[in-house]
Amino acid sequence: MKYTPAKIKMWAKLGQRGAVFGVALPDIAERKDRVKLLTADLALLSGMERYAKKYPNKFLNVGIAEQNMVGIAAGLAMDGCCVFASTYASFLAVRSLEQVRQNLAHMGCNVKLIGSSAGTAAAKSGISHWATEDLAFMRALPNLTVLSPADSLEAVQMTEWAADVDGPVYLRLSGGLNCPPVYEEDWGFTPGKLVRLKEGSGPAVIATGLMVVEAMKAAAILEEKGISCAVYNMHTIKPIDREGLGEIFVRHSLIVTVEEHMVTGGMGSAVAEYKAEQANAPRQVFLGFQDAFLEAGTQRYVWEQAGLTEVQLAERIEAEWEREA
Repeated sequence: MKYTPAKIKMWAKLGQRGAVFGVALPDIAERKDRVKLLTADLALLSGMERYAKKYPNKFLNVGIAEQNMVGIAAGLAMDGCCVFASTYASFLAVRSLEQVRQNLAHMGCNVKLIGSSAGTAAAKSGISHWATEDLAFMRALPNLTVLSPADSLEAVQMTEWAADVDGPVYLRLSGGLNCPPVYEEDWGFTPGKLVRLKEGSGPAVIATGLMVVEAMKAAAILEEKGISCAVYNMHTIKPIDREGLGEIFVRHSLIVTVEEHMVTGGMGSAVAEYKAEQANAPRQVFLGFQDAFLEAGTQRYVWEQAGLTEVQLAERIEAEWEREA
């Protein structure tokens, strides 16, 4: 698929789910005979209508039965299909974790799990529909690739990549309609490789998902105050980019990890696990949900409670950088 600037703008308006289910997967199904798309009664909410109408024999709505969906997906994969299966990320990571562990991670079935409304995208629905522990659960499973796109273009690129590789993948979608773009043109997605979005000689900010945009905005605020932040997009949570992280540790004395996820077990933990093996590693600050369930409301309201808006991030990074002086 060609990634023109016009298409990228359109995908941003559609959001990550709209771009994946309304654009990427129909294109994949047209090119690949053995592709299947399963959902646990989220076809309408996820924008799957176009796919379902065009490829009814490649689509299955299993109803509100997420655990069964994972089992059915594994069975189809064992019959030679490349299967995409989607529901709320919270239900995949919590309710269906046993099936994901046994059928996908252990058996290696060729299933691509797409966790929609990840993070706090379903903010007003409350804790039951939030996925703020999914990265911790999924990256703990062997043989499972874990991806977290920063915008709609990256979500499309990851979906296309997943369709061409054999093995289980977890794709975390957190961006709703009018998802802010990080990339305005094709940049060449490479799984497992950190992307430096901004050069900087001061602190290094490593972000994932929607927090990449917030980190870039925070860096712009800090730039006006004379603090030069480098910003990195960690779109692949597993496997992590050990080489890329090693370069960051050499260049920066302060690492700040930012995620719309519990700090326990998330992307920041993955960074810290590798950092712990290194001699003379820099100090790390973890920004995310601090071991607490927050009040429901708009997504931005939830972010404000967690200190994850661009202004709050800038204030915290500035305070931590002053400690380095």
